[in-house]
Formats: sequence, structure tokens, C-alpha cells
Amino acid sequence: MKKITHAVIPVAGFGTRMLPLSKSVPKELLPLGNRPAIHYVVEEAIAAGIKHIVLVGHAQKSAIENYFDINAELDDQLRRKGKEALADSLNWLPDDVTVSMIRQGRALGLGHAVLAARPIIGEHDFAVLLPDVVLDPFTTDSQTDNLAFMIKRFEADRHSQILVDQVADEDVHKYGIAKLSADNGQINSDDTPINASFKVAGFVEKPNLAEAPSNLAVVGRYVFSNQIFDYLADTTASVGGEIQLTDAIDALISEHGVNVTTMCGASYDAGDMKSYMQAFIYFAKQQLANDD
Repeated sequence: MKKITHAVIPVAGFGTRMLPLSKSVPKELLPLGNRPAIHYVVEEAIAAGIKHIVLVGHAQKSAIENYFDINAELDDQLRRKGKEALADSLNWLPDDVTVSMIRQGRALGLGHAVLAARPIIGEHDFAVLLPDVVLDPFTTDSQTDNLAFMIKRFEADRHSQILVDQVADEDVHKYGIAKLSADNGQINSDDTPINASFKVAGFVEKPNLAEAPSNLAVVGRYVFSNQIFDYLADTTASVGGEIQLTDAIDALISEHGVNVTTMCGASYDAGDMKSYMQAFIYFAKQQLANDD
């Protein structure tokens, strides 16, 4: 059985929730402490065994691709000045990891962005990491525990995996909420164990609390069977003319089964101004403490 070594990171969004910061700088390159947000997301993927990362962007996002490339002139200048350690830290990608960029073309939603990666992903199964969501890298190997566990579960039972986390009642309306399958038996979602995998019956998008089937919200990490591409290709655009990833997931659930995996650690929404500022302060404090 082939291992999952490919990942898709959609970076084509304009980041309107982060204006004016994102007017000229891609939101994915906004700093969390002393590194851009997407740096942590790519590190997370690599820690889970990913070897080929596909960035799905547009013409105004070339700075993201450049971040992962080697700036030969800068590298040469640093080394001429005896700053080898700094030069090495900028060229941090392992030699066996490749980062590619492909353009989405038209902004037709998250599902369309994932589908745009198909020419590079080919027949491989793959992970999807949303760059707005940054998992806390400072607590108990949370990065490795989550995506690596999802990949391990997928390779064991061939069911696509979607990461979820418990959210407070007052926040349920902000997220896609998992409806667990009755096949799981009795599960108390108020005390769900971390890094556990459950069959899911579907998702309810931003429900009010009374209609929410659980308090398990989609976090922004997925491990998909390659079959998801066929469902995305057949998905009809919904309101707003966008191809929704959730519509393809529903089709995948009905024919092949999908599991949700409960998250270990904490996550930050780096695409929302309030959460981003909180995350910046937290990441900066952690890095300063580690430097002492």
C-alpha cells in the first residue's frame, strides 16, 4: 500500500478578514512570532511524512512560492559575511521535500482549489491543510500527533479522515459541525478522547446551537482518498458559484465512508484578525522563552 506523501495547501484566498495587513502581503506570510504562518503549516506536513507539497494560489501569491525557494543572491551575501548559520536557517526545507505552485485560475471555492491540484497529485491519496489554521507547535507534539495519526488511520482502514475539535456552545455557529454516525454507539461529545477516530454521517454548516448535532467542529486538516477528485469534478457549483468541498465529502461519505479524528493540542485561526493577534502574542512569548 502506498503511503501518503502528498499534501495540498490552498493559498489563493485574498484574506479579506485580515485587511489592511493583507492588502500587499499574502495573509499566509503574516508573521506568528518570527516566522510566517505558513512556515508552521509546512513544518507540520513535513513532520507527518509529507514529501511533496502543492500550493494552490494565483498570480498575486508568488511571494509564498518565493519564500520556500532559495534566494541565491541573499544566500551568497550572508555567507560572504560569515553568517552561515543564518543562511542555513533560511534554506530549511529538507532535500527530499518538494514545494510546487499551481494556479487556481478562477476563484470558485475551496473544492475547486483542491481540484486544481489534481494535475500534480495525480493518482496519489493526499492530505489537505488549510493555511488559516495553525496548530500549536509548542505543546506535546500536537502537530505530529494529529496529521500523522490521521494518515496512519487512513492507511489502516482506507477511510478519508477529517480533523475535528470540541468548541464552546457559543462558537458552534461559526463552524462546520460533525454529525457522528450511529454506528459508533453512544459517544459523549463533551468528553471525547483526543486522537480518536469515529465514523461520521455528515456535517452541518454553521448551525445554531439547538440544531447542532455535536460540538465537534472541523479544524482544517483532511486526509483524502484520491476518489475525492472524481466527486469534486462532478460537484455542481452552489450559491455564489463556488464548488464546495463539503458537497464532495458528503458524496464520499455516502459511498465509501469517512471518519473524523479528534484533535490533540490547540489551534489558532490565523485568518481572523482577533485570533491572529492572540496567536502572534502567544507564539512570540513562546519563542522568547525558548531563546532564554
